[in-house]
Amino acid sequence: MNEVAQLPWWAWVLIGFLLGAQGVCLFLDSRRRGARAWFWGLLGLVHFPMSSLVYWLLVVRPARRR
Repeated sequence: MNEVAQLPWWAWVLIGFLLGAQGVCLFLDSRRRGARAWFWGLLGLVHFPMSSLVYWLLVVRPARRR
C-alpha cells in the first residue's frame, strides 16, 4: 500500500489522462453505435484497460459479425 502513495506527480497525471481519454472514446463510440453511451463512458473512467476490452467483446465484436 505504501508504493501507491510514493508515485510521482506525473504518474498521477498520466493515469488521469488515460482514464479520461478512455472514457471519452468509449462514450463517443458507444453513442455512435447506440449502445448505452453513459454507461460505457462512466465505466471507462473507472477501469483501464479492462473497460475497453469488455466493450470490444460485448459491443464491437458482435456488431462486426452482422
